[in-house]
Order: sequence, then structure tokens, then C-alpha cells
Amino acid sequence: MNYLINKIAYAILTLFGVVTVIFFLFNVLPGDPAQMMLGQNEDSEQLAIVKQKYGFDKPLGTQYLYYLNDLSPLSFHSKEKDDYTFLREGKYTASKLFTIGNTTTVLKFPYLRESFTKQGKKVSQVLGETLPNTFVLAVSAIVIAMILGVILGIVSALYKDQWIDKTIQIFSTLGMSVPSFFSAILFAWFFGFVLHEYTNLEMTGSLYELDDFGEAMHIKWKNLILPAVVLGIRPLAVVIQLMRNSLLEVFNQDYIRTARAKGLSEFQIIKKHAVKNALNPVVTAISGWFASMLAGAVFVEYIFGWNGLGKEIVNALNTLDLPVIMGAVLVIAVLFVIINIFVDLIYVWLDPKVKLK
Repeated sequence: MNYLINKIAYAILTLFGVVTVIFFLFNVLPGDPAQMMLGQNEDSEQLAIVKQKYGFDKPLGTQYLYYLNDLSPLSFHSKEKDDYTFLREGKYTASKLFTIGNTTTVLKFPYLRESFTKQGKKVSQVLGETLPNTFVLAVSAIVIAMILGVILGIVSALYKDQWIDKTIQIFSTLGMSVPSFFSAILFAWFFGFVLHEYTNLEMTGSLYELDDFGEAMHIKWKNLILPAVVLGIRPLAVVIQLMRNSLLEVFNQDYIRTARAKGLSEFQIIKKHAVKNALNPVVTAISGWFASMLAGAVFVEYIFGWNGLGKEIVNALNTLDLPVIMGAVLVIAVLFVIINIFVDLIYVWLDPKVKLK
């Protein structure tokens, strides 16, 4: 229990730091957010209305407090007409707890505000439409990297310093060296264009696509193959190296020698003793890669036309849609924190000697 309390407290402090950094980082950029929202339709009257509505006419410190208030599940909102509040227009649901004077205390989901370029659309809606696609892509890439990486790492360790080990090491080193955007371009061109007749894969495409009549959306799993493979290349290389080195270290332990002396086969030793104990560093790497994939899939998604969070971030950067960018960064930070806590719990399952403190 103390461990979870400490972790949650640390997570809150980490997220508070992230919120502070991204708010001041994006709010010192040149340009007026109100003008970005209105585009070419701006006039002085509309500009004043938008600034008052979203609190852009307030000092930067006050805007920061408004932003924290919007993100906090427990927030305070004034009934004053000139005071900024996301509840003013009644567009967002929240549970009102109590009212003291002109201030109402409410319980709500974190409010990430509205997109500048998608008028009237909440950032949470934008992220909700794209994050699942990125999650599917990241999970697929991790599964590919984990399965192939563990298998190839075991093979490499069993045939240490032989030609098969050296071949696997060359390919894993090459996989780590090649940038993801270059691999994406190469795979899209070669398998989606040159070998299209044989692979039946497209150069671009997302998980959901309209049918030929433009009437309904259908899942196209084949569009997942190329981006998942490309995104999984680098973690695959890391898993191979870690699994090989960790397994070689485990093979030198006394309990492995004891198991061999008892007459257990090599397969039984690997299955029952070696692999489980060798997985700790692999789990560490996979957890970090999985979280970073949600942020690092930007180039892969953009090149393959995959409608995920990464592509949405690129589009938001091109249009200076600051709420979407800030919301995406916050969501990724939250996922990092959750995954790190989850990984610590997995450590205990893999190695009972590890104690949570």
C-alpha cells in the first residue's frame, strides 16, 4: 500500500511538472490563440469575445491557473459572467458537489479544451478518435518484437559465436541503426509498390477505411502489417540483444548447472528456469519502448497514412493547434506513468525476490 501511495504521489508530481512545462512552452510561442481559432474570419468584436470566452485576455499566470483548474478532476468555477469557465455554456457534463458564494465545486473528467482548427470539437474527442488506432499499432509492433526477439535471442544465446549468432547480431545492429522514417519509406515502396502484385499490400492506409461506395467504414487488417513491422524493428533489435546477453548470464548461474546435473534436457532448463529469470531486462526495455511508441509513431503513421495519434500531432503542429498538441503530450505522459507502475508489478511476478517498497 505504501508503495502505491508513493508511486501515485510521484506520478502526480511528474504530471504537474509536465503540465507546467508544456503550458509555458506553448504559450510563449508567437501568435495569438484567438486569431488561430478564428482564422480568416476574425474581426475585433469576435476576437474580444473569443479571448474572454477562453481566458486569453487574462495574464499568463491566471491562464495557467485556469488550465490547471480545467485539468483537475476536482475544480472550482465562478458564476460571474466575466470569469472563464468551461461550464458556462453547459456543453460539458460535470457533477456539482457544493456551492459557496459565487463559486461552485465540481467533479469531472479532465477537460483538455477545444481544438483551434476543428471548431466546437473537444480535444478529448480528437484524441479519442485517434489514440485507439495508435494503441493497436503499438501493441501489434510490441507483440512482433517480443515474440521474434525472445525466440531469436534464445537461438543466438544457444549458438553463441557461431554463424547463426553472428548473423542475428548483424541484423539486430542494423535494425537499431536505421531510423524509423527511413525504414517506413523503404518498406512502403518495396512491399507496397514494387511487390504489390505479390503482397497485395498498400503503400498507405489506415485501420478503418471507407468502402468503394463511400457508405460504410470497414476494418482493413492488412494495412496494419507494414507499419507494425516497421515500428517493431528497433525494439526487436533491443529485445534480441537483451535476451541473448541475459540468457548467457543466467546459463552461468549455479541453479542452471544443478538442473543440468540432475539430467534435465536443455529445453526443460530453458523453459522452466532460464527464460523466466532472463526476462527482467527485456520487460524493462519493452515497457519503455511501448510507451515511447505511442509518441514515436509520428513518422511511421504519417508516412503510411495511419490515422493515429502520431499523424494527428503532425497535423496539429502544421496548423498550430496548440490544445491538441498539449493534450496529446499529456495523454502520452499519463500512459508513461501508468506503464511504469504496471511494469514494477510485473517484476514481482517474474522475480519474487524483488520487493515493492
